[in-house]
Amino acid sequence: MVMRQYLLTYSGVVFALYLHHVIRAIEVPLDPNIQSELSQPPTITEQSVKDYIVDPRDNIFIECEAKGNPVPTFSWTRNGKFFNVAKDPKVSMQRRSGTLVIDFRGGGRPEDYEGEYQCSARNEYGTALSSKILLQVSRSPLWPKEHLDLVEIDEGSPLTLKCNPPPGLPPPVIFWMSSSMEPIHQDKRVSQGQNGDLYFSNVMLQDAQTDYSCNARFHFTHTIQQKNPYTLKVQTKNPHNETSFRNHTDMYSARGVMETTPSFMYPYGTSSNQIVLRGVDLLLECIASGVPAPDIMWYKKGGELPTDKTKLENFNKALRITNVSEEDSGEYFCLASNKMGSIRHTISVRVKAAPYWLDEPQNLILAPGEDGRLVCRANGNPKPTIQWLVNGEPIESAPPNPSREVAGDTIVFRDTQIGSSAVYQCNASNEHGYLLANAFVSVLDVPPRILAPRNQLIKVIQYNRTLLDCPFFGSPIPTLRWFKNGQGSALDGENYQRHENGSLEINMARKEDQGIYTCVATNILGKAENQVRLEIKDPTRIVRGPEDLIVKRGSMVRLDCRIKHDSTLKLTVAWLKDDTPLYIGNRMKKEDDGLIIYGVAEKDQGDYTCVASTELDKDSAKAFLTVLERPERPRDLELTDLAERSVRLTWIPGDDNNSPITDYVVQFEEDKFQPGSWYNHSRYPGSVNSAVLRLSPYVNYQFRVIAVNEVGSSLPSLPSERYHTIGASPEINPTGVRGAGTQKNNMEITWTPLNATQAYGPNLRYIVNWRQRDTRESWSNETVRTTRHVVWNTPIYVPYEIKVQAENDFGRAPEPDVIIGYSGEDYPKAAPTDIRLKVLNSTAVSLQWSRVYPDTIQGQLKEYRAYFWRESSLLKNLWVSKKRQSVGFVGDRPRGIVSRLFPYSNYKLEMVVVNGRGDGPRSEIKEFTTPEGVPSAPRYIRIRQPNLETITLEWDHPEHPNGILTGYNLRYQAFNGSKTGRTLVETFSPNQTRFTLKRTDPISRYRFFLRARTQVGDGESIVEESPAPLNEATPTPAYTKNQVDIATQGWFIGLMCAIALLVLILLIVCFIKRSRGGKYPVREKVEVLDHEDHKVDDPSFDYSDEDNKEPPGSHTSLDGTIKQESDDSLVDYGEGGEGQFNEDGSFIGQYTVKKDKEETEGNESSEATSPVNAIYSLA
Repeated sequence: MVMRQYLLTYSGVVFALYLHHVIRAIEVPLDPNIQSELSQPPTITEQSVKDYIVDPRDNIFIECEAKGNPVPTFSWTRNGKFFNVAKDPKVSMQRRSGTLVIDFRGGGRPEDYEGEYQCSARNEYGTALSSKILLQVSRSPLWPKEHLDLVEIDEGSPLTLKCNPPPGLPPPVIFWMSSSMEPIHQDKRVSQGQNGDLYFSNVMLQDAQTDYSCNARFHFTHTIQQKNPYTLKVQTKNPHNETSFRNHTDMYSARGVMETTPSFMYPYGTSSNQIVLRGVDLLLECIASGVPAPDIMWYKKGGELPTDKTKLENFNKALRITNVSEEDSGEYFCLASNKMGSIRHTISVRVKAAPYWLDEPQNLILAPGEDGRLVCRANGNPKPTIQWLVNGEPIESAPPNPSREVAGDTIVFRDTQIGSSAVYQCNASNEHGYLLANAFVSVLDVPPRILAPRNQLIKVIQYNRTLLDCPFFGSPIPTLRWFKNGQGSALDGENYQRHENGSLEINMARKEDQGIYTCVATNILGKAENQVRLEIKDPTRIVRGPEDLIVKRGSMVRLDCRIKHDSTLKLTVAWLKDDTPLYIGNRMKKEDDGLIIYGVAEKDQGDYTCVASTELDKDSAKAFLTVLERPERPRDLELTDLAERSVRLTWIPGDDNNSPITDYVVQFEEDKFQPGSWYNHSRYPGSVNSAVLRLSPYVNYQFRVIAVNEVGSSLPSLPSERYHTIGASPEINPTGVRGAGTQKNNMEITWTPLNATQAYGPNLRYIVNWRQRDTRESWSNETVRTTRHVVWNTPIYVPYEIKVQAENDFGRAPEPDVIIGYSGEDYPKAAPTDIRLKVLNSTAVSLQWSRVYPDTIQGQLKEYRAYFWRESSLLKNLWVSKKRQSVGFVGDRPRGIVSRLFPYSNYKLEMVVVNGRGDGPRSEIKEFTTPEGVPSAPRYIRIRQPNLETITLEWDHPEHPNGILTGYNLRYQAFNGSKTGRTLVETFSPNQTRFTLKRTDPISRYRFFLRARTQVGDGESIVEESPAPLNEATPTPAYTKNQVDIATQGWFIGLMCAIALLVLILLIVCFIKRSRGGKYPVREKVEVLDHEDHKVDDPSFDYSDEDNKEPPGSHTSLDGTIKQESDDSLVDYGEGGEGQFNEDGSFIGQYTVKKDKEETEGNESSEATSPVNAIYSLA
């Protein structure tokens, strides 16, 4: 992209178009290509100041730079005469420059080169002059030697210490110090005037404590010269020490100094005059004497002081008015006043003016035959005179030019021709100074030229104002027109505005303004054109910016910044915090549409600004994030209003950290019972910072305060000072008094002791009283310091009356309440009788019994407890656990229900009475049998898809058959998404555990419901779904027809044969040992029993059992064969067994069930002689 660039006057590629009536002027652009072709008279570009003061230690450089074509040559005059640079070896001119260099490295006096210098720059088209430069060498003369006498003066009199510094160039800076280089303190009584003198409005005795030396600092040499110091001797009427009057209300009268009315020390008299030049600062000064020191105020007669440029200095003794103009003329007066009176001084100010420009002549470039004029207007006081020069010579003595006419401050040119080029000087002067300006007249004929780069691309945001630049040059001045997309009519008016410098302004750029614009410059010598392509872009806008948020410290916060922008422009998003670039650390995450801050900290609080920018525009949105933090801890705790049972605690709240404090928690610590432990004392609203605390006797308190706000609690404050309350007798007795036996012949009395704030005094102890209830025996007592006491040799389980009273060295607590306790229990002596059982269903039985007599319980009756165990299963060869289980029936009741039994099993049961000591004797054993029930769900169902046409199902027997299995029911239905097919049902014999389904289509999936059944009914179902089929052409590798089956591999068959041989040997060994009566440990598994049956609900008892564990090992199929586990086999069967079938195939046998969650406890059964049972014995 070509960017629009063109330089201003000093850059070389812009032109200026000036229209004044019918006169137009052109400045030649400084483009190197154009400069090399166009002639131009000289123009002075750099020169030294008129009053040029130089440092005598440095070389002297007098500047003079000029431009022109051809390159100008330079010459100098000194004091109005030609200065021959070549004759003086110390003087030279810089190369391609007119700057003079005077070199003193070889010696010489700079003062020899002082004078008035003027530079001339000339080429064949004219001569330009610099201003007259007055060169002066800086001087810092020594202070004249003088002897200063001792200054004697009366206290209270005015005094002026003269400075009279040596004249320097430039004048030195004056300041006063003591001879020991200590600054002199200045105030409205003692101050330095503008002339450098030190003024005392009145002298005090302490002024004689130092001497006074005037110092002059010279700018160029950076030296300070010190005048001999003045020494004061103050005559006083009261020679007392100064400190004796320091606190007196009237220091002057106390010292015997007479108070006087003000009088002016400078300026003298009642009026004065002052002249100031326009544009400089006006400084008026009034210094007055008097006792006390007067105050100075300033006024202007007939008006107000100009407040925007007025400044009071030097303790109001000086009035400075900056950049004076004619309006500042008039009468000013200063008013000096103290309590004795006032005086005033009037200063008449007249403003004069060196010449200043009203219309400075400008360079004039004309085409042949054109007219023009040079104007030179200046003003000043007095009115300046105007003198014209041409090429450095008075115009009166210049060769005549018929096309030129001088009319006072104007030169008019008519019908100029080639060869009329020259440089004109205008000199405006009066008694206060002069002005000199150069302006050349150049006559050129140049065809039009476009100065901007070719084929620019301008991008602008829609609805913005834009400029299409087309800088041009030509002589005569060309006419410029703009066209769009090759249209025949020029663009002007409505949304377009043409400027004289060639720019086309589009007031509001719209999409339809996009296109190619052509600018054409034309004069009588030809034409030139250039094209600019304009593209209109959508603005960048933040459509959803961040919002002000209030968050807790440690939380996560998100600041939104959703942006809409032109897709063809590169977007840059930056975040600022408090108007400075935000550093994105590891706790921050910058996203396309926002900023996330994790774990917000207190330092994250502040203004967040989202800045979205492109190369053309930007938009920003700001929000403030407030971080809520736990409050700062309170401080400066103070105890006041000290009383026996109270104290006032006052604190200063800490910073609430943006979340108002809601509560204050007062905590205390005591150093007798639990030193270092703090406890909550009281809580107060967040609006208070003082509270009266209720205290307990004989506690050495120390307090601290915690502030609470919505975020959390502050750190505790620093502890207060300690406060010790006096003692008293206890006011309360111990709580939680209890009497109970730990053995059958004792009673242990326990209680909750008093804490540190309840003891109320030293040597806290407890008086324990007891006696047997309903007897006339007297109270027994014992005083202890512990929290328990044991009474021995008590009858079995009899009630006692008990009292525990607190006592300390100050007295006893009030009479305590009587508590009933019991001595120790013994085991019950009788068992329940007349036990009757009724089978309710396959898992529950009801019990009834006759209750025992109360005197046989020998304690508090807890419950009647039933112990029961599973003796055997009605299924053949099923090993069962004979683990004793129990269920309790709380209270004195005659009936209950035992549930969660195993169906189809033989059980035994006995009962006991239970008190606090334990179980009583056991009742007679009762036997009962549970009927057959429904089976549990099959252990698992495994679904295989060997190909896309079939699905194979394999399953295992139920974990708990709960009877004789009669078969399996399988329900299944196809589904595809939300669509389902009809339900189909398959029925299988009890020994069938495999089924193959022919798929109706390769896409649908299947849902299977499998149940086992007994004669009672169907059991729980297991539900599985077939896996989602893959692409028909690429079936999943697990089910492809060509997959290599691991079971057909030779190495696998050999491995399985070796394992089978090892298992067979192990079985034979086990069989032999078991036939000889050997026993093997069996890992038991306990049924987890619930308290509720699905048909019987009796919450009046509890139930306990142990966990049973599943034995590992091989499984038996229904026909008694042993199945080996392999990678593609089913999981272990829940039941195994032996079965027989009639000739019609009906099942007539029973199962031999392998226990997964219950096992036998012993191995005495004769059924263990079978090989299958020998496997189970290995568990």
